[in-house]
Amino acid sequence: MYYISLPFIETQRLSFYLAMEEYLARHTPLEECFFLWQVKPTVIFGRNQLIENEVNMAYCREHGIETYRRKSGGGCVYADMHNIMFSYINSGENVTCTFDKYISMVVGVLRQLGVEAYTSGRNDILVDGKKVSGNAFYHLPGRNIVHGTMLYDTHWQNMVGSITPSEEKLVSKGVESVRQHVTVLKNYLSIDIEAFKDFVRTHLCDRQVTLTTEEVRQIREIEREYLDPAFIYGNNPRYTLRRKQRIEGCGEFDACLELKNGIIKDIELKGDFFLVGDLNALLERFKNTPHNREAVEAKLEKVELDQYIMNLTPKALTELIVGEE
Repeated sequence: MYYISLPFIETQRLSFYLAMEEYLARHTPLEECFFLWQVKPTVIFGRNQLIENEVNMAYCREHGIETYRRKSGGGCVYADMHNIMFSYINSGENVTCTFDKYISMVVGVLRQLGVEAYTSGRNDILVDGKKVSGNAFYHLPGRNIVHGTMLYDTHWQNMVGSITPSEEKLVSKGVESVRQHVTVLKNYLSIDIEAFKDFVRTHLCDRQVTLTTEEVRQIREIEREYLDPAFIYGNNPRYTLRRKQRIEGCGEFDACLELKNGIIKDIELKGDFFLVGDLNALLERFKNTPHNREAVEAKLEKVELDQYIMNLTPKALTELIVGEE
């Protein structure tokens, strides 16, 4: 596998690396490639999340922590120079298969270092029952992008202060605070962060490509979208009914419905779930549908929901939209 390096060593803002992933997926012929990166204190939240639900903006402003939205699903994370970000791009149409392959590769590297790592839930890598890595993915035509965090160490106060996980999410993990369900790799390794990065790079990759200045220019063009306030902050959906629910194996859902005379005129889903397909195509099915169980169930007949949202079932989505029986 190819390792992708840059023609400079200066740390970039997080939006640059997201654009770099997208550039590699869209414009390079490499079958699969990988790169590591680090950022100054930053919060990154998922494609379908409402920023006010996930980020303590006052804390971030006070402490100089930047905020960005990514195009993959999943939850909100804090990163800094003690944390290493992994990016993996390959060819194919089955993004969930790619995701599983990537997770297995990372777990394998950690085990080669003597760390008893294992996977848990949808996207986490754990050591001693605590999270050291969270991961997410998204799909472009013919290409897959998977990226994740690796906590070598962290600034605990910033991590706790900058993100606002829901009470329900913490309860579902059986813990009372962010720090109680997270650990750092330095507690399990005898090597420093630079040696760890070298080990990962040499064990996953056997070739290297350095991007040109022209390719960097194209990456910066793509980056403009990630810097657009409309993309970062989004628009709050209009709604007359709002339902929040945590669905086991899927994540947190925030359903906003605009109803008129008992008819669903519009619907939006926010949350930390993982998209596999086109969410808008799924939600379009419900427009102008009566807001009752029978009508919603009829719209879901013969629909393979896990082709849109990982692990979601028709029963769970119906209960989210209309409530439990």
